[in-house]
Amino acid sequence: MIKKCLFPAAGYGTRFLPVTKATPKEMLPILTKPLIQYGVEEASDAGMDIMAIITGRGKRALVEHFDISYELEHQIKGTSKEELLRTTRDIMDKCTFTFTRQTEMLGLGHAILKGEPLIGNEPFGVILADDLCSNDEGENVLAQMVKIYDRYKCCVVAIQEVPKEETYKYGVIDGKEIEDDVFIVSNMVEKPDPADAPSNLAIIGRYILTPDIFRTIEETKPGKNGELQITDALMNHAKKGMVLAYKFKGKRFDCGSVDGFVQATNHFYAKMKKEEK
Repeated sequence: MIKKCLFPAAGYGTRFLPVTKATPKEMLPILTKPLIQYGVEEASDAGMDIMAIITGRGKRALVEHFDISYELEHQIKGTSKEELLRTTRDIMDKCTFTFTRQTEMLGLGHAILKGEPLIGNEPFGVILADDLCSNDEGENVLAQMVKIYDRYKCCVVAIQEVPKEETYKYGVIDGKEIEDDVFIVSNMVEKPDPADAPSNLAIIGRYILTPDIFRTIEETKPGKNGELQITDALMNHAKKGMVLAYKFKGKRFDCGSVDGFVQATNHFYAKMKKEEK
């Protein structure tokens, strides 16, 4: 079983300035829960119970959120507000949280490499918390991907179809479909111009990675914007073995953008109201 999930969470969140000047973007709330908690709950529901979080300067709130607040809990003990902390306490009871820092922002590949001491020599999940996923019809996205990994025992990336003119925002794959919604990757390009994109199948912030990816990242040269891109590392990995892309079931909200953040808020608010009826 895959037991660990890595959360790269050291970025500055500049698209949400000024609020992210002092607040980590992963702590921005969708209703009453921060983005990072949605991601941790998804990983936990997929069978993972060790959360490895890559933080950075000014990210102390991430650590505090998954710790006991004695003063707060004392103040609300025995009141109706005590129930409001239940989901956070439940996830704290189920999971172990480990943390390390990324002192320089050198790309997602670099952030994942910084997580090696927390992961060790075993397969692991990766969640980018500002890609908020929801599947009201069944298993969450990471749980779906674990099943793909269990069959093939290789790296798996989540993909979705995007408008061709938006491929410049994503890593984009090309490949052969080997079963419904599962592709063997033959090409993978980071943020291509629409005219050069190999397809409209875009990678979103969910990965299952095998531990040999760490050596591949070390061997990969900096790419777009001089950063160490996980897309480039996975392309190199695909040349040596097999990388799969999975077109997942469910919705994904880009909560790193204002539009996506508002859409996610509206979606989860409507879902909450429906459950209250």
